[in-house]
Amino acid sequence: MNSNLAQYLDLLWLSSALEERANRGGKKRHALSNEITCPLVPLTASTSLSACVTAGQAANHITWRTGELAWIWIRLDALQDAVRGSKIVDRIDGDGDGYVTITELKAWIKRVQKRYVYENVAKVWTDYDLNKDNKISWDEYKQATYGYYLSNPEEFEEATDQFSFKKMLPRDERRFQTADLDGDLAADREEFTSFLHPEEFDHMKDIVVLETLEDIDKNGDGHVDEDEYIADMFSHEEGGPEPDWVRTERDQFSDFRDLNKDGKMDVAEIRHWILPQDYDHAMAEARHLVYESDQDKDTMLTKEEILENWNMFVGSQATNYGEDLTKNHDEL
Repeated sequence: MNSNLAQYLDLLWLSSALEERANRGGKKRHALSNEITCPLVPLTASTSLSACVTAGQAANHITWRTGELAWIWIRLDALQDAVRGSKIVDRIDGDGDGYVTITELKAWIKRVQKRYVYENVAKVWTDYDLNKDNKISWDEYKQATYGYYLSNPEEFEEATDQFSFKKMLPRDERRFQTADLDGDLAADREEFTSFLHPEEFDHMKDIVVLETLEDIDKNGDGHVDEDEYIADMFSHEEGGPEPDWVRTERDQFSDFRDLNKDGKMDVAEIRHWILPQDYDHAMAEARHLVYESDQDKDTMLTKEEILENWNMFVGSQATNYGEDLTKNHDEL
């Protein structure tokens, strides 16, 4: 067994023992900090905090007394994350052979992404389904989202607010109608999901491209020129120099965005930019994780290799950016 994983399990046992003792004695956890000797880290006054963390791997808080053997309390939040992470790895390993392949990791990332989208819709569904008929009509969505604005227009006299609401209401209606495949002006779960997350549905991709064009095309000519492209990501202070990364983005525009070299992006070029046909985000993420974690370079990951590089997985779609560490096994 990997030594770090063994220490994780030892620390888990310690946590359970301390919890049991605290419950049995009616004491709070912090009262035990001077009563329990850590079996893994025999600290002395000269022991460094970094050595404690290295030895424990999961310790994120240590208290100790100078001049004596240290009596410590270890908070096990990070350890619990690692144990939950171990369960996630078991789920990623689809065929249960002990190795996570790029294909398995890609499939898992796509699954996590899809689950996130549907969970997000479930969280807000009752906010919009006002009559509880398990459908959301356009009128229900409009009332829930814009009702106050429509009933109290005098409170929105500021030009920016007025412009924002006037712009967003017809835009939302257009997107809702595109998502409403059966044309009954009432969205079921799938239709409402495509309305809230159009980037995930093929029949909504034209709307994604059109809305991107409208957001960036400030002069309203139906195209995105180089300055508009840059302005979307960088606010230029008058007289100030452009950072190097902005100059790089200008090169990107001329070399890769403006495909027909007419100095601007049309709808087709915008689609190629934001929805590239030859790029799979899940595959790119899977390859990146394997490349960074594959210690023996066999293009597969063991559980130990993943746990050794767990911080990278916590910052990845593979764990829903760490949020899946709070879920039960059956929720994954």
